[in-house]
Amino acid sequence: MTALPHWPYPRWIAHRGAGRLAPENTLAAFRLGAAHGWRMFECDAKLSSDGVVFLLHDATLSRTTNGRGTAGERAWSELSQLDAGAWHSRQYAGEPLPTLEGLARWCLANRLHLNIEIKPTPGTEEATGRAVAALAARLWHGQAVQPLLTSFQPLALSGAQSAAPHLPRGLLLDKLHAGWLETAGQLGCVAVVCNHALWDEALVQTARQAGLRTLSYTVNDEWAAERLIALGTDGIISDRVDLFSPAG
Repeated sequence: MTALPHWPYPRWIAHRGAGRLAPENTLAAFRLGAAHGWRMFECDAKLSSDGVVFLLHDATLSRTTNGRGTAGERAWSELSQLDAGAWHSRQYAGEPLPTLEGLARWCLANRLHLNIEIKPTPGTEEATGRAVAALAARLWHGQAVQPLLTSFQPLALSGAQSAAPHLPRGLLLDKLHAGWLETAGQLGCVAVVCNHALWDEALVQTARQAGLRTLSYTVNDEWAAERLIALGTDGIISDRVDLFSPAG
């Protein structure tokens, strides 16, 4: 049995800042999550066409901004002008897309932790992983707690591994595809982050024996959270910053 890696993170992780209470992946959302007492956040990071790492979940702009088309095909000068808040509510109209650097500086100033999901535009997996990891390594240089880098894309994690091997990595899984455990090992992952319904005692044991920490997404019901806590899992990613107490 492989020893579990050091784990400096809190159990509770706010999904995309404040889940659904504010426009996801905006600084307004992270501020709201922090106001509810959460100390760790998950965000989605991708590359602009000119190499700026910014926050956005989707490949396209239409759901969460007033832009159109593929986000990764736009330069940051254009992306920075978009409204990323009005789709959510009038209260947040005019909220801009943040850069990862901007979010990092806010987290560091407030002693908050970050899980950066590498969310590459299709075809840019390795390059995005490299860019995100290199930037994170620079921004968190000398910090006691480094950000956790995760992705569904093994190529993105491979790029991150080559650019900043010291940063902790986690493999995201929506289902247990063949070879997932070997993939996590090859990528030097310290954690697996599963759809919460996948976890049971046997899977938790398998992960632990491989020296992997166990995290879940996206947990928005009390019964699901209680089940995962009873299983002894390490991290719970949730939209419900208003329901769960992150000190619990």
